[in-house]
Amino acid sequence: MRALDPSQPFDLKQIAQYALIFGWLGLENTWQGITFDFAYRMHWQTLFGFTLCRALCTTSAAKPMVVRQLALVMVRPGMYWEAIASYNAAFLDQLMVAQYRSHLNLIQVHVLDKMAQNFLDNNALRILLHNQILLDWVDHAYTYGVVYLEQQFHNPMMSLDIFHEIDDERHQRLLRYGTPPSPRYSSMGWMEGDFQGRSL
Repeated sequence: MRALDPSQPFDLKQIAQYALIFGWLGLENTWQGITFDFAYRMHWQTLFGFTLCRALCTTSAAKPMVVRQLALVMVRPGMYWEAIASYNAAFLDQLMVAQYRSHLNLIQVHVLDKMAQNFLDNNALRILLHNQILLDWVDHAYTYGVVYLEQQFHNPMMSLDIFHEIDDERHQRLLRYGTPPSPRYSSMGWMEGDFQGRSL
């Protein structure tokens, strides 16, 4: 199995195969947020959310904190929509226009290790806005955020207070915005079936 190609950050099939081979199937899964079963069926939305987070940050000691904050934005319906609306209201002459190109121009964030603890929701939202990420993509990654959040409650090393607060906010936002839609045809061009598992 060849290493992942950093120039193809959204090659989901390659990333899925890599995760299934090196993700310790049946043991401790270090690929947080991704779900798959013993039939090697992977939940495509969770893989997409993982891939999007991976594409937006560089490899460093601070990467887990960056990924965590991106996932915690994805799990709260409407948060990115509100950020886009606020940005557009503040910059009427520079409205946020999402990228639709087949070749994306993504700028990865690099956070200094000593600044990792100061990386918060507003920083994650700025990354999404700066990279002109489609709202549909963040909606599509909602399930990834849910799985990621659920996994934190089983991590004995984490303080759970913040995750309880975020989960409470998630429920409040679900009442207001509903469950984020998952487009049958994503903007990347793949088709989403009614059942999200795929065998590789």
